[in-house]
Amino acid sequence: MKTLFLQAPSFDGFDGGAGSRYQAKREIKSFWYPTWLAQPAAMVPDSRVLDAPADEISVEDSLKIAEGYDLVIIHTSTPSFPTDAKFAELLKARKPNVLIGLVGAKVAVDPTSSLTASPAIDFVAREEFDYTCKEIAEGRPFESVTGISYKLADGTVQHNPPRAMIENMDDLPFVAPIYKRDLKISNYFIGYLNYPYVSIYTGRGCRSKCTFCLWPQTVGGHRYRTRSAANVLAEAKWIKENMPEVRELMFDDDTFTDSSNMERVHEIARGLGAMGWTWSCNAKANVPYESLKIMKENGLRLLLVGYESGDDQILHNIKKGLRTDIARRFTEDCRKLGITIHGTFILGLPGETKETIDKTIQFAKEINPHTIQVSLAAPYPGTSLYKQAVENGWLKENEAVNLVNDKGVQLALIEYPHLSKQEIFHGVEKFYRAFYFRPSKIWEIVKEMLMSWDMMKRRLREGVEFFRFLRAHEA
Repeated sequence: MKTLFLQAPSFDGFDGGAGSRYQAKREIKSFWYPTWLAQPAAMVPDSRVLDAPADEISVEDSLKIAEGYDLVIIHTSTPSFPTDAKFAELLKARKPNVLIGLVGAKVAVDPTSSLTASPAIDFVAREEFDYTCKEIAEGRPFESVTGISYKLADGTVQHNPPRAMIENMDDLPFVAPIYKRDLKISNYFIGYLNYPYVSIYTGRGCRSKCTFCLWPQTVGGHRYRTRSAANVLAEAKWIKENMPEVRELMFDDDTFTDSSNMERVHEIARGLGAMGWTWSCNAKANVPYESLKIMKENGLRLLLVGYESGDDQILHNIKKGLRTDIARRFTEDCRKLGITIHGTFILGLPGETKETIDKTIQFAKEINPHTIQVSLAAPYPGTSLYKQAVENGWLKENEAVNLVNDKGVQLALIEYPHLSKQEIFHGVEKFYRAFYFRPSKIWEIVKEMLMSWDMMKRRLREGVEFFRFLRAHEA
């Protein structure tokens, strides 16, 4: 079947959204690559990936494009599901015989309600959906495809047996050729990455058990299944030769630097260094100095590090597997080696108080990553955090659909007897102001701008967007 893999247009004008479609406005407008759609698209001949939000394609124009396909597979999430279902209904009204399927964490954990929410949805894919999409595109009957749920003629929902996890990750084709074929590379911008960048996965799953993290608990699993170093380097070489405008490679694995994986990381790093790559990756704040040194000497520029909190009890509560003293030592090691850090923090996790918010802000100022992102604890269905929040009365069941408001701003949904939603929500702008509006940090950013006209233009644009974000958050 002629197949379209679609990031549906946003009716609400949201921007950005990470690869797993945490659809919300960012502090700085940003777009991640739709890797989870590009991967199955690479397995389906004559398919197309359409990233409507990144391309700023309207609902009407997206419908016109989608009408030309027999099978449309939409990547959805909890906050985007209502508008994704609405798009499916509009498409079905125009082309009744089109087959529409949804993929993503939301439908993986809640297939029955997802299917029954709209008559326009023909099937949903659970677990990893690469081969599922391939088999459906080949025209296989639903009953023979593992890992899907669909409606029978009488309206009841049929759940086929689960699909086995992919074990040999090298069997999957490269995603970069799909990026080049279907996407506008210039649309993808992340404030802390060199522009233009490309992000790919070198493996799936994460051994960490963080209670809030969505994809390891829903789609990817907790076993870290990796591509071989040779396979990763082959794709890096393809990008270097075929996408020469790319200035940075980002490895988007949940934790590329998992301790079980360091020899492979060293091999990949040395291969990237030999090719002259500048690269970045996600990392836990516990990578040994010796490994950081090898990575830095071979082109590593930046680590995206999830610190989450400056309070050890909260880190214990969320099963982070990390202490603040280890994070401090790791950060100092990075500073010595000249590795830039983009640090991420979360407010409103179990154990949060007014005092721990202040403690985390002080911790962030002391370790001083180059840039930060502050998020609100997001209780996505399917996570341990969601279950814990419902059981303890911190969240009303089925309220998670309200993770963002109608302007796309992330909302605080969890609240505690001693700490209101409003106090947690407004902790975000307090955090940003305390961190960035310091003379030392302002001077650090000014120096960076003075060194490069491109950086000057970039930071000025980001500054305008950042102040707009703060105003929206205060409203």
